[in-house]
Amino acid sequence: MAGLVIKPRSRIFHGHDWVYSSEVQKIFGEPQPGSVISLKDFRDRPLGSAIYNPDSQIVARRISRRKQELDPDFFDRRLRRALTLRESMGFAEPVYRLAWSEADGLPGVVVDRYGDYFTLQTLTLAMDQRKMLIVESLQRIFGEITVIERNDSSIRKAEGLESCIGILAGTWSGPIEITVNGLSQEVDLLEGQKTGIYLDQLDNYAAVATYAEGKAVLDCFCNQGGFALHAAKAGAASVLAIDISEGAVSATRANAERNELTVEALEANVFDFLKEAETAERKFDLIILDPPSFTKSRKAVGGAMRGYKEIHLRALKLLNFDGILSTYCCSHHVSEQEFFDVIVDASVDAKRNLRLLATHTQRRDHPVILTLPETKYLKGFTVQSVAGF
Repeated sequence: MAGLVIKPRSRIFHGHDWVYSSEVQKIFGEPQPGSVISLKDFRDRPLGSAIYNPDSQIVARRISRRKQELDPDFFDRRLRRALTLRESMGFAEPVYRLAWSEADGLPGVVVDRYGDYFTLQTLTLAMDQRKMLIVESLQRIFGEITVIERNDSSIRKAEGLESCIGILAGTWSGPIEITVNGLSQEVDLLEGQKTGIYLDQLDNYAAVATYAEGKAVLDCFCNQGGFALHAAKAGAASVLAIDISEGAVSATRANAERNELTVEALEANVFDFLKEAETAERKFDLIILDPPSFTKSRKAVGGAMRGYKEIHLRALKLLNFDGILSTYCCSHHVSEQEFFDVIVDASVDAKRNLRLLATHTQRRDHPVILTLPETKYLKGFTVQSVAGF
């Protein structure tokens, strides 16, 4: 088997599964793009099998510490193991992330389940070349299902892959209705945002809703209204949901009506809204900030932190003095400590003392591997402004 010899002190020797081009000491054989290759250390000792893409900055991603092929049996084993893990988590509804890339031993494969409907992302060249093997494995495990390809992520560009969306198996007749946390929602897996709803936030929606009863709630970057709907169901006095996307605002309104909940949804730029609300001296008891990632690379973290600082500062100025702020960052390029520090900095500028109520992360169906920090990306904090200080 062709492969790579890895330089000393590379990250793979510390438990990571990625090999960057700068970490390659030598190429042996003639590895082909998308093929499975062997990895060896500088003393010719085996390090396992990996998928190969010479056109990516990450030239190799390890799939096993032993010799391994990407055959049907491989996908059956990995997907069945992923299913067993999710079933052990005791979710009330079959709505969860079934496969989370490297965290499930499937680099670049993301599978979300909505009952008998599945979305598939193949974000690495090797897995994209074998996406029908993945579909066939899902059919063997789950039977007659619909699989929708949502390969419109910008991440694919780094692997030299084009964007594509379509139906890989089964039939599709439009949006489907699902129930999560007791709330009915309509999701469009083919044409909607992302791969349906934000599955990683489902536990956090419910957790933050426990603070909402009788409160004036502001949900910023609401997407399809996850936090807003849960707050309204929990008995909030009023709920205002803001998003710049017309589709997201329409979905929030429709979901509120479907569940007979009162939610005001407004299409607006959140930064502009916060500024105008401050001028108008509006106040809220509970504010949620759940923005999309402000950075796609470590190089852009400085600008992202300025953006996070601004929205936190403006949100704190709209918060009643005993109010609650629940805020999230979904970029793995921003560390939990960096995100925490920007909240602290904003609180100092806003002259607010904040008490930490809770910390948050992604739902358990997005498992974290300790030696793969990229598998842990979502971090969040719920804090309360301390009145009288």
